[in-house]
Amino acid sequence: SKSFVVPEELLAYESVYLNAEMVDTVATFELNGTVLGAVDNMFQRHRFDVRSLLREGENTLSIVFDSAVKAAAERGKAAGYPVPNIQHNRFRYMNFLRKPQCHTGWDWGPCLPVAGVYGDLSLCGATAARIEHVYATQEHTEGHCDVTVTAELIARRATVQDVVFKFDGRRRKVTADLVAGVNQVKAAFSLRNPRLWWPVGYGEQPLYELMVSSGEQSVNKRLGLRRMEIINVEDPPDPALKEPKPLPGKSMTVRVNGADVFCKGANWIPPDALPSRQTPELYRQLIGDAVDANMNMLRVWGGGKYERELFYSLCDELGVLVWQDMMFACSMYPATDAFIADCCTEVEYQIKRLRDHPCIALWCGDNEVIGALKWYTETKRERDLYLVAYDRLNRAIGKVAAEADPTRMFWPSSPSDGPGEFRDGWRNFERGDSHYWDVWHGGKPFEAFTSVRPRFCSEFGYQSFPSLETVQTFAEEGDLNVSSPVLEHHQRNPGGNGRIVSMFMRYFRMPSGFDQFLYLSQVQQALAIKTAVEYWRSLKPYCMGTLYWQLNDNWPVASWSSIEYGGKWKQLHYQARRFYAPVMAAVIQRPVERMDGEKKVKVMEVHIRAISDVPEPCRAQIRMTLWDLNGKALREERYNVSIPANGVADVLTIPVKNLAP
Repeated sequence: SKSFVVPEELLAYESVYLNAEMVDTVATFELNGTVLGAVDNMFQRHRFDVRSLLREGENTLSIVFDSAVKAAAERGKAAGYPVPNIQHNRFRYMNFLRKPQCHTGWDWGPCLPVAGVYGDLSLCGATAARIEHVYATQEHTEGHCDVTVTAELIARRATVQDVVFKFDGRRRKVTADLVAGVNQVKAAFSLRNPRLWWPVGYGEQPLYELMVSSGEQSVNKRLGLRRMEIINVEDPPDPALKEPKPLPGKSMTVRVNGADVFCKGANWIPPDALPSRQTPELYRQLIGDAVDANMNMLRVWGGGKYERELFYSLCDELGVLVWQDMMFACSMYPATDAFIADCCTEVEYQIKRLRDHPCIALWCGDNEVIGALKWYTETKRERDLYLVAYDRLNRAIGKVAAEADPTRMFWPSSPSDGPGEFRDGWRNFERGDSHYWDVWHGGKPFEAFTSVRPRFCSEFGYQSFPSLETVQTFAEEGDLNVSSPVLEHHQRNPGGNGRIVSMFMRYFRMPSGFDQFLYLSQVQQALAIKTAVEYWRSLKPYCMGTLYWQLNDNWPVASWSSIEYGGKWKQLHYQARRFYAPVMAAVIQRPVERMDGEKKVKVMEVHIRAISDVPEPCRAQIRMTLWDLNGKALREERYNVSIPANGVADVLTIPVKNLAP
C-alpha cells in the first residue's frame, strides 16, 4: 500500500486513470477502500479509471497479491482434462497462469515464484480521449521511405480532439472526430534518402525522433528505418537427383535492406531471478558483452518474459537483432475460450508496444511446444486432443500478431519449418529453424555437430561450471567439490555433472583438482560450441544463423551460459568473439565417405575454410601450423585466399593421416 497526495490540477481532468505495467501476477487493486479490479496476467498492461474515487489531498492505493502457485493449481485442478507442463517447473499447473514459466524452476534456474510490480505505476490525467498506442508503418522504395504513424486513442465519449505528430523535424496536426471507444488517427511523412538502420557489422544505427501528443498526453519514440524480411522459401529442384525429394529444403534467412544477414548470437533468459536486481546497468553490461563478442542477434526465449523497454532500446542503439518469442514454452496450454482470449489480449498489447523497435526481426509463437507433443504420456496417448488445443491457441495468437503488426513474419514455433507448417521441426534440419541437442542430452561426441546441416540453428548448447570466484560466492571451503550438496543444488539439469565428466574422458585427462575441474569444463564447453558454429558458418548461404543456448544466467549455477551470473565471461564467450568474427578461418574436422576402389570408406578429414560477413570481396592470408604435443612445429604453410562478398572460400581439404610430415 502507498499513501500519496493528489493535487487539485489532476482532478481538473475529465479522466484520470491508474497505469500499471508488469504486475506479477495475481493481484487486486484498491483505491481509498474501493476495489478497482483484479488482474492475473503479468504480460498485459492494466489501466483503471479512477477519477471518481480520487480526492484532493491524501489517498491510499493498496495492491493485495495472492499466491500465484495456488491460483495456478486451482485452475489446473478445475480443468476438464490434464494439461501437462514441463518437468522443470517445481510446481505443477504454471502453464495455466500468464507468468514467466521459469519462475517455478528450469534446468538452469531456481524455483522463486516472485511477486510485485516491476513496470510503471502512475496516475495519468486525460481529456475526453487518452493515447493507448502509437506505432508506425514504413514503405521503402529506392532512395525513399514513406512513414505512416498511427495513434490509437480511446475516447470516453464522442468528441473532437487535436492530435499532433512530430517526426524528422516536421509537424502534422490532425483535428480528429472521435467516437466513443477505440479510434485510429494517422499522419504520413515522406523522407528522401533516409538514413537506414542496419544490424551491427553491416552499417550504422541512426534513429529518428517521433512524438505524438494529444491534450496533455504525449508519447515519445525513436524509429529506425529499414526493410526487414524473413526469406522462407523452398529450395529449387536439384537436377542431379533422379527423383525430387518428397520434402524439399526450405530456407530461413534474415534480410535487412536487401542484404542477407548471417545471424550470430545466443538465447536470452531473464537476467536475474530476483526482478529488483534487473537493473539498467545489468542490461547494458549483458547486451554490450554480446556485441563485444561479435553477436548481432539475441533470441528472447519463450519461457521467460517480454523484456523491458530498455532491452529493446539498447538493441536498437547497438544494432542487435531480436528474435522475439511469445511467452509459451515446452508445455501444453489450455484451449478454453477465456484462456485464448486472455492470451490474444496479451499478444496484441505486447506487439503494439514493441513493433516500432527496428531491432525486432520476427515474432515467434512459442518455444518447443509442437515438439512437446511427443514428450508427455498424456499427449502420446491422445495426440489429437492436444494437437487441436495447440492449433487453436497458436492460430489465434498468430492472427492477432498479423493484425497488430502486418510488417513482420509470424513464425509459428521454434523449431518449425515456417508459417503455415506444423511439422515437428526437431529432426528436419533442412527446413526452417532447428534445435540440436544430441551432443548434450544425447551424449554424442562434438563431431556430431558436423553431421547435421541446419538452415538456422536457434538452439544448441553444452554446459560448464562457473569460475571458482563465482562458486565461492555460494559455497564454503568444505563444499568445493562437484559432488557436495551445495554444488549439486547449483546443477539443475538431472545428470548434468555426469555428462560433463564423461566427455572429459573422451577428449582430456581428468583434472587434478576442483579449480582445474571448473576450468576444464569451460574449455570443453567452448570447444563444443566452437565446433558447431565454425562448421555451420562455413555452410552459408545454406545455413544462415546460429544462436547458442544461452548468453546469461539468472543465478550462480552450472549451465549452458557464456556469461556467468555476476558478469564474468566464460571461456565460451572469449571463443565466441573469435568464432563470430566478421572474417575468420575455420578448421573443421569431420568424417566423410570416400571411394576406396569400388567400396565406400569413412575417412577423417580436415577442412580449412575462410568465412566472411563483409559485404565486399576481401583477400586474406591463412597460416596453417601443425604442432606436436611437446609444442614443436612440424609443418607450416601459408595460403593466399580470395573470399567472396558475404561468402565462404575453401582453402584446403586433407585427410588427417596426411597432416603430419
